Amino acid sequence: MIGRLYEESLDGAQIDIEDADGRRRPLDAMRWLEPIDGDEAMLSRCAAPTLDVGSGPGRLTVELGRRGVAALGIDVTPHAVRLTRRAGGLALCRDVFGRVPGAGRWATALLADGNIGIGGDPAALLRRMRELVRPGGEVIAEAAPPHTPSTVERVRLRHGAVTGPWFRWAGVSVSDVPALARASGFTVTERHEEAGRWFAYLR
Repeated sequence: MIGRLYEESLDGAQIDIEDADGRRRPLDAMRWLEPIDGDEAMLSRCAAPTLDVGSGPGRLTVELGRRGVAALGIDVTPHAVRLTRRAGGLALCRDVFGRVPGAGRWATALLADGNIGIGGDPAALLRRMRELVRPGGEVIAEAAPPHTPSTVERVRLRHGAVTGPWFRWAGVSVSDVPALARASGFTVTERHEEAGRWFAYLR
């Protein structure tokens, strides 16, 4: 989620996600500013150092730091990075497919809040995760509930008549994560639900 409209949503503007067929749903990005029920399923598994991919305003990055777990958030949105730093977290404005510090040495990588869909190609993203985590490292991915259809969509952000650029985003069912993991050099060690959210753990 890129651009000025996403930044405005983090400051409380009512922004919609618009599908290619015209359907809209609220983005509600401010929910990522505070802890969300189920976060503990990820936080409790994180080993140092942890890379929070698509970290947004940094609620997980900041909380890990409070717990004494070295963590870095990366996000393509400068305002999200500023919010993370303002809250006391360490964050950089980086694309996960670009140059990322510590490649091959991260103990844990987070794909929270559906970020397994970044770029609209989950297989490519997981292959990139394989390059970033160290041998024996773990990727924690939040996915859609079991048997939900996995999708790839072309979407954009909208505020009234103002629209952002189109971009690709994938929705991935937790049922489909094992096959994606195998193709990327990972094994799913566990899948479970907490507070209505579904998580897969890949090693």
